[in-house]
Amino acid sequence: MKDFSKARYTAIISDLHLCEAEPVHPRFPLWKKYKTREFFFDRTFSDFLRHINDMSEGAEVELILNGDIFDFDSVLALPDEPPYRVSWLETRRGLHSEEEKSVFKLARVLDDHAEWMSALRWFIQCGHRVVFVIGNHDLELHWPSAQALILERLQLSEPYRENVRFCEWFYISNGDTFVEHGNQLDPYCLCLDPINPFVLQYNKLEIRLPFGNIASRYMINGMGFFNPHADTNYIMSVTEYLNFFIKYMARAQPLLIWTWFWGAFLTLTRSVSDTLLPAIRDPLRTEDRIEDIARKSNGTTRMVRELRELFAHPATQRPVIVARELWLDRAFLILIGLLALFQIFLMIKQVYELSFFWMFIPVLLLVPFFLFYSRTIKSNVTQFKEPQDDILAMTGAITKTNRVVYGHTHIIRHEVIGAIEHLNPGSWSPAFLDVECTKPIGHKAFVWIQPGAEGAEGPRESRVFHFTERGNTQAAPQSMDERRKARA
Repeated sequence: MKDFSKARYTAIISDLHLCEAEPVHPRFPLWKKYKTREFFFDRTFSDFLRHINDMSEGAEVELILNGDIFDFDSVLALPDEPPYRVSWLETRRGLHSEEEKSVFKLARVLDDHAEWMSALRWFIQCGHRVVFVIGNHDLELHWPSAQALILERLQLSEPYRENVRFCEWFYISNGDTFVEHGNQLDPYCLCLDPINPFVLQYNKLEIRLPFGNIASRYMINGMGFFNPHADTNYIMSVTEYLNFFIKYMARAQPLLIWTWFWGAFLTLTRSVSDTLLPAIRDPLRTEDRIEDIARKSNGTTRMVRELRELFAHPATQRPVIVARELWLDRAFLILIGLLALFQIFLMIKQVYELSFFWMFIPVLLLVPFFLFYSRTIKSNVTQFKEPQDDILAMTGAITKTNRVVYGHTHIIRHEVIGAIEHLNPGSWSPAFLDVECTKPIGHKAFVWIQPGAEGAEGPRESRVFHFTERGNTQAAPQSMDERRKARA
């Protein structure tokens, strides 16, 4: 069995969000433009692998793909002749997370990213090893058949198949670096139980999905002018939403409010109800499962149990908060207000002969109060994007490491907090500030860990690098001051 416990060189990337290619819409070319082949970065990924192969000067490299490598939630492809039932909702918002459907979605992604897979195959056959750490958007990699499909498509000979490993939610590199996607610290995106991720849904076994995944499926998939890889595309004020609708969506989606409402309502009910489902557990295999997770992650069973105690409290256990994030509280407030005014109007009309249009006067008077309420409600999603200092310290104490690498936030970080060095390689996903996809956000970056000045016997050193399209690297700013100067 391949030994993963030691690593001289380690490269870490995350949040690639590989998905199937979106065909260009014949009438509305901006519809999901970020998903079209124009923005595939498979060639850049191939150049990146060759670059880190050169950086190691022939030595073995440990490549950690730290979660959200595949975006199952954005896949809308459907089989031509499905051997299973496909509901009306699935035809509009993507297949559920059942095993056969997850394998189909992954196969479509791999078909469209053949160059990406070819580059990864070359890298592994050079003698390097690859670790997949499961994130929130690729939770369906928990299916053994999905992992088997990746190995099958890589077409590796027997010795090299052992160079690929899948980890449930964390991995410890060389005993000095803890690597986790980071969604387990986010109450909106955590997997309730990555040790037992399966639930029974309508007599079918599925992966339990967090609120963020369900919102992506039932809302973002139906609103193709919003880019899910950039928070600024869908966390906006009322005025910004109105301007966005008039500029881009009035012709393409005139009934956007209805699309949003039923998608949001379905997201709320599905995410809350899924939280209540008990996980499928086998008491006779619980310890075997924990031991297997510990072995693959280079940890101990005690680490697995203690790290689980750091998980965030799921937001779906507080439906009111979830409703606020979906703007459903404002929708229900408007509906209740209109119904109340209508009832009052009917009572008055029994005494006085009034035109129906008089009812709009109190409606207009209540608009400022509604706007005031809307402005007081702030989204809590972004505040959980960065790990807390005490969580970093506790993670280091549990795993006996002094370096913690997360993904999930799509924000490049490199800082020292207390005794812990914290890094984040950001995202490679096609994130843009504009619908036309002309203003990209961020850089394609990676964390690089190598032997320090003392050589192989001393502690390793780490740095975040930007990788350019031409195959060059540039060190990312480390401190807050450096990052401010870089943005300026």
